[in-house]
Amino acid sequence: MPSLHDTVIRPLITEKSSVAFQNRKEYTFEVHPSATKGQIRTALETLFDVTVTGVRTMQVRRNAKARGQTRGTTAAWKKAVVTLKDGDSIAVFEG
Repeated sequence: MPSLHDTVIRPLITEKSSVAFQNRKEYTFEVHPSATKGQIRTALETLFDVTVTGVRTMQVRRNAKARGQTRGTTAAWKKAVVTLKDGDSIAVFEG
């Protein structure tokens, strides 16, 4: 079982996640591949002092990549889309 700081790896700030934040107040994070929804909820509530109302997770598959004659794949990882209680916010996504 990963620790609280290992559960949430980093926030994902992309165009798609920014639009989701602006329209639906959803926060997107890269999380540990073996983390469960309950562990993600507990980690976010403890680390950021917020109330989580929903957690959706998805496995991002690895993709084949080619750079010249070198071929390989990207790493597989896990993404979590989190919804917070009205009034709560995480400062990383605002600004």
